[in-house]
Amino acid sequence: MRRTERYPVEGANSLQQVYKTVPFVKVAKNFIVIQLARYTPFLGMKNWLYRTFLRMKVGEQTSFALMVMLDVMFPEKITIGRNTVIGYNTTILAHEYLIKEYRLGEVIIGDEVLIGANTTILPGVTIGNGAIISAATLVHKDVAEGSFVGGNPMQVIYTKEEMTTRNSNPIT
Repeated sequence: MRRTERYPVEGANSLQQVYKTVPFVKVAKNFIVIQLARYTPFLGMKNWLYRTFLRMKVGEQTSFALMVMLDVMFPEKITIGRNTVIGYNTTILAHEYLIKEYRLGEVIIGDEVLIGANTTILPGVTIGNGAIISAATLVHKDVAEGSFVGGNPMQVIYTKEEMTTRNSNPIT
């Protein structure tokens, strides 16, 4: 179950009312920072930009691949642990604007997590330490520590215990 806070709106859909929920200047600044970071090949610079200008919590040695798209409205709701890899063209959202409401939720990604390319992470999820997310996965619920998940809809491929057994039995 995703943990999001719901905010009802009246009249036009919630995206039409976006600047009632987040200041335009904040969105413009975040957009510029995110676009700069998406294209820079310097991993340390990306982390510095995210920590300094977006107020994200990003652990040491974490690597964002080229073209990662972070939530432009609420990036400060994203926390990423140390030594984690975020794959090419991954999207991490902390908001969703719907017809009659919008929702906000913290995204917490643990230490030493591997997120494959073209993955989308929805608001309000937690990804445990050591988890592996297969490429092109829609992460719509929490991912247990050490597990291997993938697909759309996301499914558990191996639990932490199954991964430990699998890794301790070398192929002969």
